[in-house]
Order: sequence, then C-alpha cells, then structure tokens
Amino acid sequence: MAQYSRISGSVGLITLKSPPVNALSAVVRQGIVDTVEKALSDPKVKSVVICGQNGIFCGGADIKEFAGNMSGPPLVPIIHAIEAANKPMVAAIEGIALGGGLELALGCHYRVAHAKARLGLPEVTLGLLPAAGGSQRLPRLIGVPAALDLITTGRHVTAAEALQLGIVDQVTDHKTVDVAVKLALSVAGKPLDARRISTYLCPPLSALDPLFEEVMQKVRQRARGAIAPIACVQAVRAAAALPYAQGMEREKELMATLFTSGQARALQYSFFAQRAVSKWSTPSGARWDTSTPRPVHKVAVIGLGTMGRGIAVALAQAGLSVVTVEPQEKQLMEAKQAVSGMLERGAKKRGVAPPLNNITYNSNIQAVADVDLVIEAVFEDMALKKKVFQQLSVVCKPGTFLCTNTSALDVDQLASQTRTPELVVGMHFFAPANVMKLLEVVYGPRSSPQALATAMQLGKKIGKVSVAVGNCRGFVGNRMLKPYIEQAFFLLEEGATPELVDRALEEFGFSMGIFKVSDLSGLDVGWRVRKGDGLAEPRATGQSARIREGRRYSPLGDLLCEQGRFGQKTGRGWYQYSKPGGREPSSDPWFHSFLKEYRAKHGLVPRAIDHQEVLERCLYALINEGFRILEDGIAAGPEDIDVIYLFGYGWPSYRGGPMFYAGMVGLPKVLDRLEHYYQAHPDVPYLQPCTLLRRLVASGSPPVHKWREVIKKLHSQL
Repeated sequence: MAQYSRISGSVGLITLKSPPVNALSAVVRQGIVDTVEKALSDPKVKSVVICGQNGIFCGGADIKEFAGNMSGPPLVPIIHAIEAANKPMVAAIEGIALGGGLELALGCHYRVAHAKARLGLPEVTLGLLPAAGGSQRLPRLIGVPAALDLITTGRHVTAAEALQLGIVDQVTDHKTVDVAVKLALSVAGKPLDARRISTYLCPPLSALDPLFEEVMQKVRQRARGAIAPIACVQAVRAAAALPYAQGMEREKELMATLFTSGQARALQYSFFAQRAVSKWSTPSGARWDTSTPRPVHKVAVIGLGTMGRGIAVALAQAGLSVVTVEPQEKQLMEAKQAVSGMLERGAKKRGVAPPLNNITYNSNIQAVADVDLVIEAVFEDMALKKKVFQQLSVVCKPGTFLCTNTSALDVDQLASQTRTPELVVGMHFFAPANVMKLLEVVYGPRSSPQALATAMQLGKKIGKVSVAVGNCRGFVGNRMLKPYIEQAFFLLEEGATPELVDRALEEFGFSMGIFKVSDLSGLDVGWRVRKGDGLAEPRATGQSARIREGRRYSPLGDLLCEQGRFGQKTGRGWYQYSKPGGREPSSDPWFHSFLKEYRAKHGLVPRAIDHQEVLERCLYALINEGFRILEDGIAAGPEDIDVIYLFGYGWPSYRGGPMFYAGMVGLPKVLDRLEHYYQAHPDVPYLQPCTLLRRLVASGSPPVHKWREVIKKLHSQL
C-alpha cells in the first residue's frame, strides 16, 4: 500500500509500505495511483515527496507476480503521471532504489539520496530489461555510455557515484525525508519542464555508432549466449535513435520477447532458489534453520596456503577477529605479505581502510585457545587433517566449533578425532575464497543443528551463498563433477579433441571448457586424488590400463602428469602455452600425436563426435548424479544443487542450474539419452538412469518446484 499525509503545511508525503523492501506489488501500485491523485488534487499541497517506510525506498517489482497474470495498474502510466505532474515530485531515497524503484524515482523531478543508499537497474540479472522507462530515461539523464554500463551489467551504485553520474541531485547523511521536504519547499511553484527527463535528448546516433558497436561486441562476449544483455543494448540504442514515445514502444517490444523466454524463467528460478536453500531439514528431521546460531566474534584459520589466505581475508573483511596459524615460518611470512596485499587492494576498491589489524599471524596452534570457531584449511590429506583435529580438540576452549575446509573427505572421520563430534561441520570454500560466493556447509551424522546453523550464519556474515549438504565423498559439487570430467576423457578416447569438447561447453555458456579449467587449476590436483584412491597406478595392482574396479577408466590425465604436463604452471597440459604460467591456450601438436598413438595402442578407432553428443554425455552424466544425490538425501532439493553449480562451478546463470536445465530439456528426453548411452557403454555404471529420474518421468515430469514431493515419497519407501 501507499500512505498519504500532509507535512510542513504544503508538502504531500507519500510513503510506500510493503515490507521488507516496499516492492511494487499490485496493491502498492494502486496505492501510488490513489495517493498521487490525492496529493495533486489537494489545493494546499504545493509539492510532493515520495519515500519508503523503514529506511528503504523501493526494491523494485514484486517478482512473485511474474509467474502469474499481472493485475493492478501498470507501472509505466504511473511514472508518466508523476513526471507530468504540475507540482514538483521529489524522491527521498533511503536504503535501496532498484529496478522499478529507481524507474519510479527517475519519473520524479528531483531525487535526494542518503549517503548509504544503493541504486541500480538489475533487471538484466533476471533475464529482463528496465521496462518502465529505465532504458529510455537513464541514457537521457546521465549519457549513453554510463547508462549502457549500468543497464547491461545490472550493477548497483553508491549514492556518491549516483551523484557523480547525475542520477540524484543531492546526497545527505541526515534524515533523507527532512532534506527532501526542504528541497520540495524550495522548488514549489517553479517551472518543471526542464526537470522532465523524457524530454531530454541524447547525442545524435551517428556520433554514438562506434560506441554501440564496441559495446555490443563486448556484451556478446561477456553474455556467452544470454539474450537479455543484448536486448538492453538495443533498448538504449532506441533511446538514442528515436523520440521518447517510440523508444518506449521499442522497450516494450523487447521486454515482451524477454519476459516469456526460457532464460528469464531460469534466472528468476535461480533468484528464488537462493532463498529456498535457507530451508533445510536433515534426514533425521532436525532443522538447523530453527536452531539459534551461537555468536562468532573470533575465528581461527589453520593453514595459510592459497585457500587459507582467501578464507582469512574474507573473515577479516567482514569485521571478524582472525587468528591464523601456519607452522612453516617461510610460508607464514609469505602468507602475511600476500594477505596484507589482498586486504589493501580490496579496501582500495571499496574505498575503506584496510582491516589489517583484524588478523594476527602465529606459528603455534596454541594461539587458537580462545577462539569461537576454527576453520582448518591444511593440505587435502586425511592423516594430516586428523592430526590437526586431535590437536584442536585439546587446545580449544569447550564449545568451540571445529570446521574443515575439505573439498571431498569424510567429515565424520575428522569429527571422530575430537571429544565433541557434534561441534564439527565442513565449510567447503571455493578458490579464491575471498572472491567466490559459494560455501558448501557439510553436516556429518553427529553434527548438531546449532553447529550447522552457526556455520551457515557465519557464511552469510562474510557474504557467501551458503548451502547445507550431507556428508559423502565429494559432497554435492565435486561428486557431480567426477562423471562430467570422466565423460570428457572418454570422448577424447573415442575421437574428440580438447578443442572440440571445450568449444561445445563454451557455446553452451560456460566461461571455460573442462580442459581449459583443468589446465588452469593444474592436472596434478586430480592426479593426486586419483592416486590417493588407488586408481592411477595400474602397474602396481595388475589392473588393465583402462579398467578400474570393473568399470571403465581413462588414464589420459595420469599419463600427461607422468610427462610433467601439469597445465598452465608448466606451460603444457591439454593445451600448450607460450611459457610456464601463460594464460592463453593454443592447440598442441604433441598432444594430438600422443592421443593418436594412445588410441592405436588400445585398439580405439576414432569416430566423428558432434557438439550435441559432448553436451549430452557430459551434462546428462552430471545431472544423473544430481538425481542420485537427491535420492540419497545429500541435498534437500534441486534448488540446492542448482545454487551450488551456479555459484561454484560456473554453470551459465541463464540456464538456471543443472537440475532446472534437465526440466527445461524435458526429463523424458534426459532419461532416453541416458539409457542410450548406458547401453552403448555398460562399463560406465553412472550412466544408468537412477530411480528418482525414472519416478519423476513416471509421475508426469512435474516442474522443478514439485520434485520435493516425489523425493519425499521415494525416501519414505526406501
């Protein structure tokens, strides 16, 4: 709703009231219509201020309305009526003015923002464009280049940047409504024609042609198949090329195409999926989200390798007191320098002082005696991690939460080394830990709901998208990654090349194909894991080179590592690089010759493989493992898996995550293709469609948000 009152004698005050962010629902839009009409018809009112309750102006559209038939008055005529008003309209922006909220403010004649406010047009992140005049007014107000940047990226700007760009007229540290009322009183009765943004003109299009060509090229490259950023450029181009009314028609046409697209559905699904992952119950029925997390003020990080450094930075930037421990003196000194540099660069980017005093550096584990929570980030070796947990169990004060950053190891085994296994959980960060948004919080069979709740709350505090998952080898993300990688190896054996596989995956929307990623992270990382599992040494066990434990295995990665080809760090891997540490991959004749000899040695006759087979083999194998994870109760629902892949593994956002994508493709098709590939490769058991997938198809392939009902029923029968 919107509330109307008259203050200071002649100022009408309209307050948007729809917690938590005063979204522009049908009720709120109707309230704006009614209150604006009341203010404009009140002869005592000479000017109007629009604000939001509880220190928030407006978070934009009510996204829940997108799924059904829109009701209530449309936003565009509302904003036109505000702009056309014969009394000055002033927006008092506190908290946020995003999407439709900023478009509403742009319809006003003046804008005042609090110093801590954030503004933006983030519609592109939902597969849409600003369709209430934002794509037409913003370029007229701040210029085409700046508008293109904001609209195609969806980024938020601070009040200070908004003032510099010209989006707002004033920024204040005081009560925004009071400043806005003062402004409204000062401009009452003044001409408004020069304040109506729709009447402004952009520079001639001919002068902007080179800019649009350059921006379109960059946007296409960055979008990697997403259509909304392209439409945003086209909408802004209309603002430069057409009169306002015609530009609005073009905006409307482009929005109509986007609104019904599969990409918009996927991006809006992921928006709600991020909120769904905050609800979780363990198979035993215990709920962490109803448990009260314990306050955490002081955190320890054990191990200052690449991951430990990033974790320490993320904690310090969130204002926590951080105790780091690294027993190797040389590595401790190097880490101190590296962490300080990361904090200084991050602070400079955010325009704040670096929190260097938030971190202390120690070589003795006794330094963690008084912390509230510990994150172990030592080398990925079970024996070493067990030793650390034994030490922590002795050194830490009673009640300290003990967390491990392991990416795949058994959390329960580590918990068994302590006196308080109920206080042990996994906190699997993704490198670089101070940048990547995902955090897998792993609960073991003895982890308490409070321990899980505390880890999840800490993840939220440091700005992570935290997902609670069960304990199994590889948890969710890395468990699904294994069949994806293996299928890529098998495709090489059968006739593909790294270039072909990577090209198919990049055209699908990944920023990098699997072999480029492997070269970047280092082939030796996977080799070490495979050796630890006893898979990479067939000569020692007498196994066939291409069979392990009765199932197909490709030793290609092992053979490259034996040649010292570890990827970018050595200048050679699946590709070659100009020098060790080089970033640009190029096709390697040596590898193609090696692959040819390998096939001949093992009697493999290469065949033609197209992009469709690459996608089906790699992605459907990964998706099938996702269904098994749901079947096993390791993830609560498909949203959890999708959020993990969107934020941790580079899954293209406009495809909604692997489980949502399976639903978009059609579960019967996924089932059919998996059955086809399993018949062709019976020695690859994970290609066999799992029970849950079959149940979902038999149930009529319900939409993703209905899967939990089938999963719950399946669990009750198992």
